[in-house]
Amino acid sequence: MEPIEETLAGVGPRLRRLRQERGVTLNALAEATGISVSTLSRLESGKRRPSLELLLPLAQAHRVPLDELVGAPEVGDPRIRPRPRRIHDMTVLPLTRRPGGVQAYKMIIPERPADTEPRVHEGYEWIYVLNGRLHLHLAGRELTLEPGEAAEFDTRLPHWFGGAGGQVEVLSLFGPQGERMHLRARPRQK
Repeated sequence: MEPIEETLAGVGPRLRRLRQERGVTLNALAEATGISVSTLSRLESGKRRPSLELLLPLAQAHRVPLDELVGAPEVGDPRIRPRPRRIHDMTVLPLTRRPGGVQAYKMIIPERPADTEPRVHEGYEWIYVLNGRLHLHLAGRELTLEPGEAAEFDTRLPHWFGGAGGQVEVLSLFGPQGERMHLRARPRQK
């Protein structure tokens, strides 16, 4: 696949992920941008080629730069300069830039009231606590994770997490439904 075609193919999954991360429906996004629900759906599924006239209102509605929305590769400088985003009350720093597949994030999550409503969505998540304590409600179970501890779960299970006694920093690997993380203790033998 040509680099331009590869970049354009990644726009749809990136648009869907961005919308879902923000908890926005297609109807609400259509209302905010003036783009029909069917056009938004076709863009996200890759059945419609993205154009500047469609991407500009989407970048404005999501409050992200156009190059982040498109995932255009930077030229000349190999350093990654991730830009933190605010999603609800969290600060989220994307650590991967490729569309689709497993995505990595560093998240700073504040302490939250325990009566927050659990959420469900498609996907699979692995969370590793870097600093602070994470309170995790998962399908009726309550867990507190300390630094160095991890949890993994199907996000179709009702879940909620927040800082326990203050903010918490975590690494999160999030993948599509059915795509689990695989940890290897030692390198493969050649």
